[in-house]
Amino acid sequence: MTTNDSYQFKAEIKQLLRILVHSLYKDRDIFLRELVSNASDALTRMQFEMLTNRDVLDPAAELSIRIEVPAVEEGEKKRIVIKDSGIGMNEAELVQNLGTIAQSGAREFLERVRAGEEEVSDIIGQFGVGFYSVFMVADEVRVVSRSYRLDDEPAAWISDGGESYRVETAEKSDRGTEIQIILKEDADEFANEWKLRQTVKKYSDFVRFPIFVGAEQANQQTALWRKSTSEATEEDYNQFYQQMTLDFEPPLRSIHFASDAPVHIRALLFVPSKRDKGMMSLRREPGVMLYSQNVLIQEYCTDLLPDWLNFVDGVVDSEDLPLNVSRETVHNNRLVRHLARMVRKRVLRELEQLASDEADKYQPFWEEYGRVLKEGLATDIGAKDEILPLLRYNSSRSDGKLVSLDEYVERMPESQTEIYYVLGDSVSSVANSPHLDPFKARDLEVLFWVDPLDAFVAPMLNEYKEKTFRNIDDAEIELPDLAETETEETAESPIPEPDFNLFVGRCVTTLGERVTEVRPSKVLKDSPIRLVSPKDAANREMDRIYRHLDRNYEVPKRILEVNRHHPLIANLASLASRQPDNPLINLSIEQLYENALVQEGLHPNPGDMLPRIQQLISLAAEAHK
Repeated sequence: MTTNDSYQFKAEIKQLLRILVHSLYKDRDIFLRELVSNASDALTRMQFEMLTNRDVLDPAAELSIRIEVPAVEEGEKKRIVIKDSGIGMNEAELVQNLGTIAQSGAREFLERVRAGEEEVSDIIGQFGVGFYSVFMVADEVRVVSRSYRLDDEPAAWISDGGESYRVETAEKSDRGTEIQIILKEDADEFANEWKLRQTVKKYSDFVRFPIFVGAEQANQQTALWRKSTSEATEEDYNQFYQQMTLDFEPPLRSIHFASDAPVHIRALLFVPSKRDKGMMSLRREPGVMLYSQNVLIQEYCTDLLPDWLNFVDGVVDSEDLPLNVSRETVHNNRLVRHLARMVRKRVLRELEQLASDEADKYQPFWEEYGRVLKEGLATDIGAKDEILPLLRYNSSRSDGKLVSLDEYVERMPESQTEIYYVLGDSVSSVANSPHLDPFKARDLEVLFWVDPLDAFVAPMLNEYKEKTFRNIDDAEIELPDLAETETEETAESPIPEPDFNLFVGRCVTTLGERVTEVRPSKVLKDSPIRLVSPKDAANREMDRIYRHLDRNYEVPKRILEVNRHHPLIANLASLASRQPDNPLINLSIEQLYENALVQEGLHPNPGDMLPRIQQLISLAAEAHK
């Protein structure tokens, strides 16, 4: 039996150790995650071995991991010790497992790190080198191990992270591995049981073997997401969510599911009640916690859900995902892409179910996250079919309740081929829009699009369920004839033709180039005028966006349609015929035009109208002296 043999590290290990020993990598505490994961693997292998073989060393030993902080003399460097009762290693296995990197590609990867093309942090967990992360905190490491095999002798592996290591005989009566770490001076913080417990809780809380720090168990061991849905209660979900986030409001929705095909997945996800995270929140960044075999791989994984669902928080765990996957390889991992499809599909299904079965709960969700979904339409056009069923709007027939596109389509008359919408700044303004006149007369429903994002996404929406979207300010819109014997087109006008033509001309001279045309309306009933978009108007929805952004905004030119049947127009036309110099005429035309701009959401500054309104009031008061 060899008593003390020295070995040279392979070239790749030397390069790796040089990087790690001199690394300023900020998350040095992941060394504990890696060592605990290795210990958990050793315990799992021991557990499997004992299913068919009881002729092993210490068959009754507890399968556990223990972390201790030994007392040291003053002036001595601080230490920590990590023990497991796992499968253990003999001398040859220590050399094989700790002296070489077996996986291909390691050398090329390390060369890229050296060249600055990869992050140091991405080494950890790659190519089976997680153990070597210990040298970020250690001046020296001594690994003492004894195999489960009754005839194997204990051995020790010792290294200071230099170019060589040695293997020697050791004294160890029990099965398993003990890692004795002499800490660097700048890593003294880890010689603290509280710090070690916090680190275990952060990375290894759900490792299925007990982890003791001192005399106290530091991990929960049983993961809520690994329980069946029948075993977990709403109180369990709320408590877990609160511990995870420090959000004291319960989530709007808990999503707990498991599947073994096409990949193994256990997930517990949450839709928070508020989009904005509070100042006390433990989770400030988007992304879910990604676990592999109950070990945290990535605290904020953004590869499982699209940006427009990044408000979803929680845990995704897959035993199919290798423990040595790194943040770099997660993004390109085929299994992660499978997981992403499954998670995305399930979250969308839950939201659709919430919307259809619990409209009272979907309402606060929509108020909180509706804009996020609309942003998804703007940034991820491929997700249109997934997002459109989740959208909700007020409408001319919804009576203050939100309606879905599906509900709208279901209520459409058979002859209707378009989904009508009107743009504006608020529900109250569009509810009084003159564009609604012909639709009210025909009992046709119109969606109210009053969010600035509605105008932004409108040009991107072509159709839904084979029904095209149509802005009702379109001058060329065609509607079915009214059933009444006397329609707006044929009703006798209260204004003589010469007087009406004179008033139209007065509108042209008063408004000038601000309008492209002034013409009689064929559809207005209750409103005096309306502004409609010319046939060749491009991106007219964007006019509202530019106004909101104040980006070189100019009031767009529109067609002014005049309702010759409206009493106000009749009075103004008569006044223009009798008293062409009366200042009330031009002031009224200006005010009607700007009122229409406000209703359309196109007025750059409605406050500018106040002096004119005051003039109109003064003229009205003088007329009634």
